[in-house]
Amino acid sequence: MLALFIKDEGKMKFIHTADIHLDSPLRGLSSYPDAPTERLRTATRDAFDNLVSSAIDEQVDFLIIAGDVYDGDWKDFNTGLFFVRQMGRLRRANILVYLLHGNHDAESEMTRGLELPDNVHVFSSSKAQTFLIDNIKVALHGRSFKIAATTDNLLPSYPQPVPSWLNIGVLHTALEGNSEHAKYAPCSVAELQAKGYQYWALGHVHEHWIQRGDTTIAYPGNLQGRHIRELGG
Repeated sequence: MLALFIKDEGKMKFIHTADIHLDSPLRGLSSYPDAPTERLRTATRDAFDNLVSSAIDEQVDFLIIAGDVYDGDWKDFNTGLFFVRQMGRLRRANILVYLLHGNHDAESEMTRGLELPDNVHVFSSSKAQTFLIDNIKVALHGRSFKIAATTDNLLPSYPQPVPSWLNIGVLHTALEGNSEHAKYAPCSVAELQAKGYQYWALGHVHEHWIQRGDTTIAYPGNLQGRHIRELGG
């Protein structure tokens, strides 16, 4: 699956994923006469179910979702209920979740109406927010989209790193205006590096990409390909 599984010197483990697009139609794939229609219809849910199972099996400390759990307005409230059930599975396994809203699931009446389990922490859209995990000394910094067309650079509002802790930035961004994706919350690699965080968990670009160094910057890619040009996991 195109989700990043990170292990820090045997001390803790986490998964970084993004761009789940639950119940998104798989464009063009279902038009083939011999296509397995039922499997295609549930493909995004199956991919996410597998991701949650992997998190539980590996006993990760936390899961980061860097935007776009949903694919815009829900056509069926069961989409949200499915997500809540999956978060409940993680709660029973004592796994924390850090969720950021991107352009496809920017704050809406439906997302606000969902009652998520208490292991799920949603980044604010009004300003950058920090969540601390004291027992493993991890600080997660992020800011959700309030509206879909967020074209400002959100990075200047992110706080300074917590000294001597692992600092993870969570951001839904086109990153220097990737030509194949809408230029939401654009910023540069240099700006990310200058922030002083050790890891950037990015979302929005549907391709697996990682740059290592003093600051690791990563896109996990989308979990399930939705058309012929997307690999998925």
